[in-house]
Amino acid sequence: MSGHSGFGPGASLALLGARAAMLARCREFFAARGVLEVETPILAQATVTDLHMRSLESRIAGRPRPYYLQTSPEYAMKRLLAAGSPDIYQICKVFRDGESGRLHNPEFTMLEWYRRGFDHIRLMDEVEALLGGLLAGRLGQPPERISYREAFLRVLGVDPLAASLAELGALAARRAGASGLGDHRDTVLDLLMGTLVGPALGRDRLTLVYAYPASQAALARLLPGTPPVAARFEAYVEGLELCNGFHELTDAAEQRRRFEADLALRGARGLPQPPVDERLLAALEAGLPDCAGVAVGLDRVLMLATGCSSIAEVLTFTVDEA
Repeated sequence: MSGHSGFGPGASLALLGARAAMLARCREFFAARGVLEVETPILAQATVTDLHMRSLESRIAGRPRPYYLQTSPEYAMKRLLAAGSPDIYQICKVFRDGESGRLHNPEFTMLEWYRRGFDHIRLMDEVEALLGGLLAGRLGQPPERISYREAFLRVLGVDPLAASLAELGALAARRAGASGLGDHRDTVLDLLMGTLVGPALGRDRLTLVYAYPASQAALARLLPGTPPVAARFEAYVEGLELCNGFHELTDAAEQRRRFEADLALRGARGLPQPPVDERLLAALEAGLPDCAGVAVGLDRVLMLATGCSSIAEVLTFTVDEA
């Protein structure tokens, strides 16, 4: 199908069928568990403040401020939960600027779901069940769970929670050829995770990494300890990050503090400062139920399920072909 003089899709007919079957299996999975499918807006007046994420803007005639193509349906879905919805899931398109390449496209398909009364440990059970089914035949070993600290020790021989910034920076320069990363500890840790640790995980199995540094909690709760860690996890298969999950933070004041800290860092780096999502904070203030949520990149799951090496192979059209 891709040979239509430049206008045809990049994905073969077989891969289009595999995508349809994967989406059907996801819906069957949640229907069997009584989880409601919902749909929320792609365009919104606010967006994420995350230092390492860039949103795409759009304009609506007669509106003075830009709207944002959502990087995730998380904020809107939490508003639904606070308004009394049951467990919910969504399959939707999301957008992230500056993300293009073999494993990235600025527009991609996300599966996100929330389970009331779950913590991140219980949600990992469900992630194992879903991904184990979608990747049946591709995983030769049983799933494993390791802490963020254990992952760094296994791959790099360094404790990411105890090592100094200077030690981490020297490691990044020596092993990843990266220098001039600045004085923000999480920037260095993210580089090490993204270029060295993550790619070594999940070989022939599903690896779930949990207990991230407290400074990388984002919208997750913190767990007590020395040092405290985030109630957050990610999943890796064949070195590919497939999902990011949290035992969700329900404290509106703490969430506002994190948003404002993000914006301060963005300001110091000359990055855009999007408006804080006041409706999300109002939902937290009204009472977000105790819940855990996770977002899965379905295009990457389809890559792995079908043995493809590039995200372009499983998309009808990449951003350059649209």
